[in-house]
Amino acid sequence: MNPLRYELVFSDGTGSDLDVVVVERTQLKGAGGHPVYTDATGIIRAEISDRDEVRILASGGHQEPAQTVRARPLPDPDGAPA
Repeated sequence: MNPLRYELVFSDGTGSDLDVVVVERTQLKGAGGHPVYTDATGIIRAEISDRDEVRILASGGHQEPAQTVRARPLPDPDGAPA
């Protein structure tokens, strides 16, 4: 099962972390059939597979796809089942 939350780590491809955003699972599924996760603002949306593969989804116009994004699973709050 997929975790309820992930940290998405955006980097510039050199390995240095540029930004970390926490996303939570929604009821939506992406084109690949995997859960869609979103941040609190709804701007960052990502489909994350059960192997932690990330595909960033556009949430508006004029967005450039992120070059390197890693997903780090976070523990579920209060021991809630995933």
